[in-house]
Amino acid sequence: MGFPDASKDLSSEMEVDAFRRLFPLKYFERHLAEAIRPDGRPLGKARDTTVVLGAVASANGSALVKIGSTTMLTAIKMEVMTPSLESPDEGCIAIDFHMPPICSPIVRPGRPAEAAPVISKQLSDTISSSGSIDLKELSLVTGKAAWMAYLDVYCLDADGALFDAALLSAVAALSHLQIPAVAMNDDGKIVLLSEDDGQKKAQEPVNKEKRNLTLRSIPFSLTCILHKNYILVDPTAEEESIMETVVTIALDTSGQLVSLYKPGGPVLAFTSAIQDCVALTRQRVKELKGILEEANSTMQVE
Repeated sequence: MGFPDASKDLSSEMEVDAFRRLFPLKYFERHLAEAIRPDGRPLGKARDTTVVLGAVASANGSALVKIGSTTMLTAIKMEVMTPSLESPDEGCIAIDFHMPPICSPIVRPGRPAEAAPVISKQLSDTISSSGSIDLKELSLVTGKAAWMAYLDVYCLDADGALFDAALLSAVAALSHLQIPAVAMNDDGKIVLLSEDDGQKKAQEPVNKEKRNLTLRSIPFSLTCILHKNYILVDPTAEEESIMETVVTIALDTSGQLVSLYKPGGPVLAFTSAIQDCVALTRQRVKELKGILEEANSTMQVE
């Protein structure tokens, strides 16, 4: 007796799936009218978010972040460089965002993803303008040696809100970063200190032990979709492809605006809509700050 009902349910599911593929905007608008999204989330709710620190053992700092299915891995490697004449007492941070073909079917092998350089620039601008890092803390010997931090962000799964996940992964890796212990040898060169040899071969200690980087006013972001009178936070890749007006707002932990990014789109971003997006971002910043603090607490216990 159960077979006819099962057949009817299967037929109904196929019809819904066909409607979704043929008329995606109408499909989503029917859900929006009920103030819910196809994945069951309310319009103002972000996807489940996790942060795992120390994901890459060979890196000086690393973090694996998941927001829904969107997955980012950040690894940081430190190298000693000669500081510039303009900033003799400052180090540098170089940020690169990578989208390998495994992250999305729209990324083709042998062709760089169009979004990669854009997100790289966004990450650099946001972290720099937030003032979260004092580059003087990366100085070793004024005018002679400083740290260059190479921060590489790899997108492993691109399912929407890429910048939000990339920024969270980057700041999480920076919070996990341990600056190596170094000293100056007899030749005046900066050398790494291993735990075994201590300072036997060193003439002048620069920093005697590993230390964490001090982060101030950490930036977090939230991407919102504007569609008619609706605001959808933390969109999936499907939602971004259907409803094209996207606004990304970054705030620091003190609530100050760091950046606002709106790459075109048919919907005008009125002041009221931006204010609503900022309010939603403030809520998200509190949530992400708690998630990052919990990840760091777990790391310290381990």
